[in-house]
Amino acid sequence: MTSTEAVQQNIGEPYRMDSEAGAKLSKEDINDLPLFHYTGKISLVRTRPDLCRAMDRLHAEKVLGFDTETRPSFSKGKSHSPCLIQLAGEDEVFLFHLKWLPLGPELIRLFEDPAVIKAGVAAHDDMRFLARLTPFTPAAVVDLGLVARKNRIENHGLRGLAASLLKLRISKNGQCSNWGNRELSPRQVRYAATDAWASRALYLRMYDSGLAFS
Repeated sequence: MTSTEAVQQNIGEPYRMDSEAGAKLSKEDINDLPLFHYTGKISLVRTRPDLCRAMDRLHAEKVLGFDTETRPSFSKGKSHSPCLIQLAGEDEVFLFHLKWLPLGPELIRLFEDPAVIKAGVAAHDDMRFLARLTPFTPAAVVDLGLVARKNRIENHGLRGLAASLLKLRISKNGQCSNWGNRELSPRQVRYAATDAWASRALYLRMYDSGLAFS
């Protein structure tokens, strides 16, 4: 059994939020936790056949972990468009590489589908940036940071929430790498998949804990 499978089993176990889970963790507290990387199946979507298979799988899910990656900007007032879209299902993470396959109607239908939850930290912001590429109206989007604030959880970012609720340390060392590259490194692929998987795991943990979502 991989570390991902072991954690996935634990996510499905009964859980109730306690006072410690909502407390703010220090950097030292987080660094004491075991480092986690997603070790399940990762599929990089760069061709039409890749896209068709991904859509078949993703529309069958009830909850998806959602995230995007954008090329960092080091100039004041300058920003870049998203380069990568990550969507995590129960047993596979799909990475949509926009350098190879631009945002199109297939992904937009998924984003507008009210039957499939898309959960991530700052998810509304990510959707807004994507809608600048091709206009659409997203549905069933859950911002995990907002859910944390509504329920008085002191950690609002992905790393802090993973530490508080999943007892895992998520590395953010790959965040500022060049996501605009046409070829992604194995480290970038693993980093991107881990963030999307963690987003789905956090939604399930929050839901199981009886937290208020609205």
